[in-house]
Amino acid sequence: MNNFGVRDVAVIVVGAGQAGLSGAYHLRRAGLEPDRDFVVLDHAPRAGGAWQLRWPSLTYGKVHGMHALPGMELTGADEGRPSSEVIGEYFSAYEERFGLKVHRPVDVTAVREGAGARLLVETSEGTWSARALINATGTWDRPFWPRYPGQETFRGRQLHTVNYPGPEEFTGQRVIVVGGGASGTQHLMEIAEVAADTTWVTRRPPVFREGPFDEDAGRAAVAMVEERVRLGLPPMSVVSVTGLPVNDAVRRARANGVLDRLPVFDRITPTGVAWDDGRTVEADVILWATGFRAAIDHLAPLRLREPGGGIQLEGTRAVRDARIHLVGYGPSASTIGANRAGRAAVREIQRLLEGEREIEPALG
Repeated sequence: MNNFGVRDVAVIVVGAGQAGLSGAYHLRRAGLEPDRDFVVLDHAPRAGGAWQLRWPSLTYGKVHGMHALPGMELTGADEGRPSSEVIGEYFSAYEERFGLKVHRPVDVTAVREGAGARLLVETSEGTWSARALINATGTWDRPFWPRYPGQETFRGRQLHTVNYPGPEEFTGQRVIVVGGGASGTQHLMEIAEVAADTTWVTRRPPVFREGPFDEDAGRAAVAMVEERVRLGLPPMSVVSVTGLPVNDAVRRARANGVLDRLPVFDRITPTGVAWDDGRTVEADVILWATGFRAAIDHLAPLRLREPGGGIQLEGTRAVRDARIHLVGYGPSASTIGANRAGRAAVREIQRLLEGEREIEPALG
């Protein structure tokens, strides 16, 4: 701690989901010590990242592509248990095993330029100073709500995936689900079992993907997202480049007409939605499964955004500021991608810190 009450570390990790824990693990492997050389700040009340906030009906067996954190496998999990419990317990055990000393709940409000080429990180726990920052804040805190004419007049209930309570609350109701991603289809198939009626609307026709998602397909999908990030554009959604995986539940829902899709409506009415061609659908609930945006507003003082609206990256490093690494953003916004990106970010941060140590004696 310096004379101004600002605590100094070499690296700050913001977020303790998959991406943040991966980064912290690799920092430890590189010889840095938690609470001495680096600190992990997480605003969630307990371990588990955004998983702890998932709806109860999302059981571990329904989770697509959950990859283990580096250095510790997740084994023997009951597929019938809520994913929030399974993954929350796994993350908690992981933090304890590697002694990551996560600080929570801590809100990071702003990252600013400090003195001596250091970063000032303002938080609810006070101010920290660091030479580098791994930003692993994900997207869960920034749900995207589209806006349509008449939306404020709807007399029913509107909610987003972030508030989805599970299907039971929709028993006997007429529900419109908006959104063509994995969450939207999962919500729709659950709700259809208990609702009086369901309607599915999406901006684009959904693309269903049969068969395994092999390495070649994975690389091609990542390359598409990487290209947008390299150009400084906001990342695309995962489903937009991978398609929706087909399993037995999806096949049944398609056969039963549950996944018959309509194009998105033109306006919202007090009792439902309407299209310009005269078609209307009455509803008690509109569920917006419309995705999320990157939770990076705290980085705004550094002016990292490009004219296209995104942060341009080379690997995980922000092109406009080599001290900032975004992990779990764009091409690394998957569990396996976050693992790899955590390792890559730490490798570059090591080079940054080693370069400084080489310069210091020459300056003295």
